[in-house]
Amino acid sequence: MGTNIVWDTPVEMARTEAPSIPVDAQVKIFVSLVIVLGWIELVYGLGQWRSANAVAFLVYLVIVLLLSGWKLQLPGVTGAIAATFVLVMIGIVSLNLSEVLIAGCAAVLLQHLWQSTKNLRPVQMLFDVAGASIAITASYRVFHSSWLRSLPLEMPVMLALLGCAYFAATTVVTASFIALTEGQSIRQVWRKSYLWAFPYYLLGAATAGLFDVAKQHLGSQTSLLVVPVAFLGYGTYRKYLGRLEQEKKHANETADLHLRTIESLALAIEAKDHTTHDHLQRVQTYAMEIAKEMNLSENELQAVRAASLMHDIGKIAVPEHIVCKPGKLTPGEFEKMKVHPVVGAEILSRAHFPYPVVPIVRSHHEKWDGSGYPDGLRGTEIPIGARILSVVDCLDALASDRQYRRALPLGKAMEMVAEQAGTAFDPEVVQILQRRYIELEQLARGTPADSFSLSTSIKIERGAAPAAGFEESSDSGAVSVAPIAGWGALLDVLETLPGLLAPREVFALCTGRLQELMPCDGLAVYMRCDDTLIPQLASGANAEALLSLKMSVGEGLPGWVAANGRPILNGHPSVNSGEMSGLRSALAIPLEGQEEVAGVLALFRAQPDAFSAGDLQHLMALGPLLGLVVENCRAHGQRGRNNVIPIASQATPRARSLQQNLVTV
Repeated sequence: MGTNIVWDTPVEMARTEAPSIPVDAQVKIFVSLVIVLGWIELVYGLGQWRSANAVAFLVYLVIVLLLSGWKLQLPGVTGAIAATFVLVMIGIVSLNLSEVLIAGCAAVLLQHLWQSTKNLRPVQMLFDVAGASIAITASYRVFHSSWLRSLPLEMPVMLALLGCAYFAATTVVTASFIALTEGQSIRQVWRKSYLWAFPYYLLGAATAGLFDVAKQHLGSQTSLLVVPVAFLGYGTYRKYLGRLEQEKKHANETADLHLRTIESLALAIEAKDHTTHDHLQRVQTYAMEIAKEMNLSENELQAVRAASLMHDIGKIAVPEHIVCKPGKLTPGEFEKMKVHPVVGAEILSRAHFPYPVVPIVRSHHEKWDGSGYPDGLRGTEIPIGARILSVVDCLDALASDRQYRRALPLGKAMEMVAEQAGTAFDPEVVQILQRRYIELEQLARGTPADSFSLSTSIKIERGAAPAAGFEESSDSGAVSVAPIAGWGALLDVLETLPGLLAPREVFALCTGRLQELMPCDGLAVYMRCDDTLIPQLASGANAEALLSLKMSVGEGLPGWVAANGRPILNGHPSVNSGEMSGLRSALAIPLEGQEEVAGVLALFRAQPDAFSAGDLQHLMALGPLLGLVVENCRAHGQRGRNNVIPIASQATPRARSLQQNLVTV
């Protein structure tokens, strides 16, 4: 009955088309017109005051005021209907206009004074009372229209017209206000927020007709027996709705528990891949907006929301060094990476989501032309949620920093995605994204970021050793490497120089000889100092930039190699901070010490994919010996030249075997 408005709704919202009048000005004009018109109708109606039965009217007024706080909450919808709307329609059928106006507007006024928990603005009260006045007056004139009465219309038809008129007059005013404040279409707001209530207004009109029949045949006092019956029915219905609400609440809590559990698992991926957390948030924003524009059902929207958050959960089964690798994957590594959508789907299938999350997660790497994985689906065989997710996932990956390359400009990334429409991606999804990607990027940036993070970098002081004890060090045996002419002289340098020259001089001579044997456009040696890699020497056109790259273990190409003890073949130098102009590929190996990676050797070339597996094999063979050089250099820096231990006395059997295999004539 009353037009309860949320007055703190922002009145300056983004609009697709600028109105001729500012939004806030439109709202003020609309509110002013409603207040003026409504109060004119109210004053005019009160000026025509008359009552055929003052006692009956007073009883009616008291009942309306007593029930003014009742609201009928309906299952499955977010809105509620004021119980007094039925009494207003009873008054329209059985009383005169002035009596109904007094009762109806007094009920709205009492609602505000009795139930308002915030400081009530006078304009809000004036607007709501005016809205009630307009709805009552318009409905009364429709039902009592002499023109309609002249037509051969029976009472049920007139009651139906009353329900339609009262519903329209009540909801259109409120929908118009909301549409103006939020920059939406009045029709869309009305359909989405109020159309569900229409059958209840027809039911209210039918109740008003039954009351009028009872009044005519049984008298006004007897007809009041309808009131306790209504109370009983209302109380029974409230209990029924209460049980439904409890069951719904339990179901929602169970679904939320499932979602929170899987979200917690998703945080495990953040511990392995630090780009994933921001990636998930951005992908979710993009995917949900596209899904809404494509008019997906509510179940499909919920599935897209969950899948966009959890689509990479299967990476928990992929080794960390593959997930975080700052370079291209080998065929073997890619085979391990390809299992993650299957594993993710299997994990989520155990949660029994009430919407289709699992097919989206399983298929988010399928391609429109059938060349994707794991099932080779094509076209519309791919779930629509997976088609949306794959496009959005690709755009965000291209426009974000990754371990293997720097982020591309958003426009360039969108161009690259658009080029794959019809081959890798659904053309319709790409078209929507291409039209809205700038808007969606702004929306994603405006979404509050979750500051939650895992404590992966802390050091636990307690716990001296595992219950089973530590592993005893052992040698893995000899490794056979095909000899290359010239390595023998380099090994001589490694054997003799650390005790004679300063560390940087040792590195300079070693790497100079190395560049003769394996030409490159840049070279850098990093020494590990606790959790930091400090550049010791660099050469080539980018030597100054390479020397400035002091980084933490785990950061950039050298940091990843030091953290994982694994080499990188043809990684892209752009993943390092700093300017790497002209360098397109990198070969980096760990320099192994006695107990940990002592440093990193990185070679760079101007051509992409310029290093071969053979280059890696031969350079890796020198890793343990070069690592001992680094350790000796560190010891030299701490103890002085006279205390340096010769490499030969420190070399492990594996290192000595490598030395024997590499020495040639």
